[in-house]
Amino acid sequence: MGLYEQWTKMTEADMSQAQNNAFWKDYLEKEKDNYSHILENRMDKLEGRLADVAQTFGMDPVVFAGFLDGINTSLVKELDIDALTEDTVLSAEIDFEKLYWNMHEAKADWLYNLEQWEGVLSEERRKELTREFRQSKIAVSSKVGRNDPCPCGSGKKYKKCCLQ
Repeated sequence: MGLYEQWTKMTEADMSQAQNNAFWKDYLEKEKDNYSHILENRMDKLEGRLADVAQTFGMDPVVFAGFLDGINTSLVKELDIDALTEDTVLSAEIDFEKLYWNMHEAKADWLYNLEQWEGVLSEERRKELTREFRQSKIAVSSKVGRNDPCPCGSGKKYKKCCLQ
């Protein structure tokens, strides 16, 4: 059984609500520490044997597979998460702009607001990415309302022009 499959079983295990909350609280704290470390040290690559890299982050290889699943879409070349073993040799290059964007996508404000981002992306670039992200989520309708100007260009309201 691969590491990611073990991680999935761990997250789907039958637990009480309190146990589940404790599990995720612990994991999210480790995740935050990992990202703080990556950003603070400007680690643009995760390299080495998976078990060794997991150990440098103070994580069990199974839990680290879950972390890799979370960062996977922010890598220049995604990993085959299902094929990960403790002996898998990682050479995973991080795209920091994609990572910042994906943290917004995940609504993980505790991650995209980390102070360590200052050494990686300028404040101006972070604001620009945040603005682009928000604009990408705005729903745009091509529907013309009754009181909108008529799309034919007459200058009249739609209800007094082409709607009739």
